[in-house]
Amino acid sequence: MLRLKLIFLIFSAITVSACSSFGYYMDLMAGHSELMEQRMPIKKLLAEKETKPKLRKLLKKSQEIRDFASIELDLPENDSYRMYADLNRRYAVWNVIAAEEFSVQPKKWCFLFVGCLSYRGYFSKEVATEYANELKSEGYDVYVAGANAYSTLGWFDDPLLNTMMYKSEATRAGIIFHELAHQVVYIDDDSAFNEAFATTVEQEGIRRWLERNGDDARYTEYLLNKKRDTQLNQLLQDTRNRLKDLYKIDLTEAVKRKTKKQIFVSMKSKYDQLKKKWGGYNAFDKWMSQDFNNSHLLLIATYHDLVPMFKAILKKEKYNLKRFYIAVEKLGAKNKEERKSELKQLAKVNL
Repeated sequence: MLRLKLIFLIFSAITVSACSSFGYYMDLMAGHSELMEQRMPIKKLLAEKETKPKLRKLLKKSQEIRDFASIELDLPENDSYRMYADLNRRYAVWNVIAAEEFSVQPKKWCFLFVGCLSYRGYFSKEVATEYANELKSEGYDVYVAGANAYSTLGWFDDPLLNTMMYKSEATRAGIIFHELAHQVVYIDDDSAFNEAFATTVEQEGIRRWLERNGDDARYTEYLLNKKRDTQLNQLLQDTRNRLKDLYKIDLTEAVKRKTKKQIFVSMKSKYDQLKKKWGGYNAFDKWMSQDFNNSHLLLIATYHDLVPMFKAILKKEKYNLKRFYIAVEKLGAKNKEERKSELKQLAKVNL
């Protein structure tokens, strides 16, 4: 349901050899090294007769998208997404997300170079689950989410992964645009800012890519799916807000637990109503069938709350992406509260 990623943490290990997180960093370094070693230049794969036709077609299209990203979207021109790695697994990494039983504020993990994040990533599902179980034993609500993408923020040349490939063209293009956007602007300790900016670039890039190719039917499908995504995200945000209000009330823990369950039951009922409006569209059914807790709702805000505000900046810059990046970079140089205040003001004026 949520597309997450493991932001690059490896260099942090260099200066934390004496800390309790050393084992975690060493596991990250090993997983990262293994992933990097599996990279192969896409040009070489396209030239090899052994490359399967379906993969060849996808890789060729991916390079057209990659060229478009630099030429038309002014995103970095480097070797990121010019290589491919088959990890022989469904997800690139698994992220552990956690919150207290009566809170919708995510637990934070802080690292050198990238600041504090609302999730902790692992290359092994088993190790991620083991850590999640430790948090559960401490009373946290926990969610282990598989992630399709992996980003080193430009420290290394990130490869396309098999975990990204077998999706819609719009989704594949969006991943490339989104991850390259992180190489343009990335602010330490402000996930909401970073993800909303990259999501804005992603959505604008997809619009331009599909329009350039004259693929009206695919763009119409993309817009319809985006509308469904927005409606589902709104349902999840409404649920999160209901939980937030509940946790503020002076009630016994037993009453809060009971009401919390009722809120999640209500959420699933409202999802069924949404599906009827969608004509039975069921792409979210598997994700919505989970046994929900607070942690499932935590990153919705990170990816979506500030997107309209960044779109306001893009509109203000007359959809000129170079000027948009400069404006965002200047905004990012301010302190967090100033950034937040300015984004809110821009949204009021431009939308």
